[in-house]
This record gives sequence, structure tokens and C-alpha cells, in this order.
Amino acid sequence: MGKPPRPAAGGRAGGGRPAPRGGGARRDFASHCVAYVIVNGFLVVVWALTGRGYFWPVWVLGAWGVGVVLHAWDVFVRRPVTEADVDAELERHRRRR
Repeated sequence: MGKPPRPAAGGRAGGGRPAPRGGGARRDFASHCVAYVIVNGFLVVVWALTGRGYFWPVWVLGAWGVGVVLHAWDVFVRRPVTEADVDAELERHRRRR
């Protein structure tokens, strides 16, 4: 058997084009969620082991939670800007003048 095919120019397989946005972005979001759960779970355990007074982990949970929600919106809701979107916006600006 021969050697496996070498990546195309630019170090990427498939003709040197970047990979579609969906796969890597979803994987990054999953990693973000895993980190959120592990770190905040650890903080809640620390809180529980140190007397269960004022629930201070809520500040980290809330602030980081906003970041997770915005990341989810970016990955699952927002659509990429297309050439047609740019052309339509340029045409709209030309009509205003």
C-alpha cells in the first residue's frame, strides 16, 4: 500500500479551504460548557465545605453563564454574513444619498 495523501496547499486537506464554521464552533461550545460545569461545580463544593454561608458562587455562575448564553447564540442562532447581505447593505446606503 502507498502513503496516505498529503494535505493540499495551506496545510489543509480538501483544497486548502477552511473547514465550515459549524463543526468546530459546536465543539468549542461543548468544551466551554464542560469547563463551566467542572469549574463551577468545584466552586460549589468549596462553598459547601467551608460552612455554607453566603452563596458566593452565584456571582461566578451568573457572570460566566452570560458568556455561555452569548456563545450559544453565536453558534446556534446567528447566521454568517453573506456576499448578498453586503451587497444589499451597500445598495441601501447608495439609495439614501
